[in-house]
Amino acid sequence: MSHTPKKLLVTGSSGLIGSEVCYHFAGLGWEIHGVDNNQRAVFFGSQGDTRWNQNRIQTDLGAKFIHHEVDIRDRAGVLALMKEVKPDAIVHTAAQPSHDRAAAIPFDDFDTNAVGTLNLLEAVRQVCPESPFAHMSTNKVYGDRPNTIELVEKETRWDYADPAYADGITEEFSIDQSKHSLFGASKVAADIMVQEYGRYFGIPTCCLRGGCLTGPNHSGVELHGFLSYLVKCNVEGREYKVFGYKGKQVRDNIHSYDVASFIDAFIAAPRIAEVYNIGGGRANSCSIWEAFSIAEKFTGKKQVYTYIDENRIGDHMCYISNLDKMRAHYPNWDITISLEETIRQIVAAQGTHI
Repeated sequence: MSHTPKKLLVTGSSGLIGSEVCYHFAGLGWEIHGVDNNQRAVFFGSQGDTRWNQNRIQTDLGAKFIHHEVDIRDRAGVLALMKEVKPDAIVHTAAQPSHDRAAAIPFDDFDTNAVGTLNLLEAVRQVCPESPFAHMSTNKVYGDRPNTIELVEKETRWDYADPAYADGITEEFSIDQSKHSLFGASKVAADIMVQEYGRYFGIPTCCLRGGCLTGPNHSGVELHGFLSYLVKCNVEGREYKVFGYKGKQVRDNIHSYDVASFIDAFIAAPRIAEVYNIGGGRANSCSIWEAFSIAEKFTGKKQVYTYIDENRIGDHMCYISNLDKMRAHYPNWDITISLEETIRQIVAAQGTHI
């Protein structure tokens, strides 16, 4: 009997979620094909550079990991790679991930997020249409629509006034008639296309509409990577800018390990054209002030910050992912790493890889 390992193609393999997925599946005996051209350094400069993570993966995983220096915008290159690897599953995490940055580089943003995703989907359709395709989407596909939910102001955070949202925002929430940022719009295009290749061609696909995805291997920068960047500022005594909403804006944070384990559950029992709001849920939610106090607890340093009245365009005042659908479809999956433990790990990792 043949024991040829299954092959996983991971785009954005040097990024936070991509690298976690590489380790997770390598641990299960898969052969990992990583696709990454360090485009994050182009988007964000040296602070966004992910080569350190690529080197770490290559060192740790050895022969289990094959790196491909391919740009997902290269349609012919993507198709050739798909034909060469013929993966048993695809995890697509590569993206231009910042809504602030997208406005300055609209073509790069759309070509990466929307067209790059289409290039991958069409290559999968031609080469391996039965292979599950898990796509890292974003809660920004909902635009600023979450800000229309009635809120109540508490001492350290905003929260939902409407009991219908007590457990967060479900996948039924509208993505229409709202301001998304150009990043949000390019990710909507990708999200809908991933669903369409599922429904239209019967390919097993899912869109994972991430809240704040985080963990110790994040190359956080001011424009992207909330917790990672906040902790970095705290540890280095650098000023953190709080943009509007009284610093009480809320995010739910999910550790990259829990994202990878959900992707594993989906690939093991795939569905067609599914959508999941993947985040930390209410238990792992925090405002900026609350994040400061947890970080301070682990570093012993006061957070240096300045408050700016103007909020970021399209920024959510309160976003908590409702995890009910994920738990119903995959009852063996759940959040395993708490917010406090996540921040402790990020603090511990500071200075080890930049």
